[in-house]
Amino acid sequence: MKPVEAYFLNQKEPYQSIMLYVRSIILNSLPQVEERYSYKIPFYNIGKKPMLYLNVLKGTNYVDVAFVQGILLEKKFPILKNKNKRKQVRSIQLKNIEDLDHNYFVELLYEASKLLTESKKAWFI
Repeated sequence: MKPVEAYFLNQKEPYQSIMLYVRSIILNSLPQVEERYSYKIPFYNIGKKPMLYLNVLKGTNYVDVAFVQGILLEKKFPILKNKNKRKQVRSIQLKNIEDLDHNYFVELLYEASKLLTESKKAWFI
């Protein structure tokens, strides 16, 4: 079993279902994306540049769908929030699957992948 799959299977509900749902949208929407296991969490990269990652932060009750270049996307996609005062990363906090608008999320994925493809590096701050 791959480390990413083990990570998902070790999550408690509802986090496991939420993460598997988000993962399926990412992999079905962006065939060029690479799923990797880094820093003990799943990352989704375009080439070698990380685009987003999934995590359950300690002390929270949601799945954090975090976009690496989220600061550049937050005006167009106000669903992205700046939790934990991160300089560059912005995220969507999902407490259940119904919190995610599928079409809106796919649009966000396309925009994030386009932005990352055009940028020289993922981490710019």
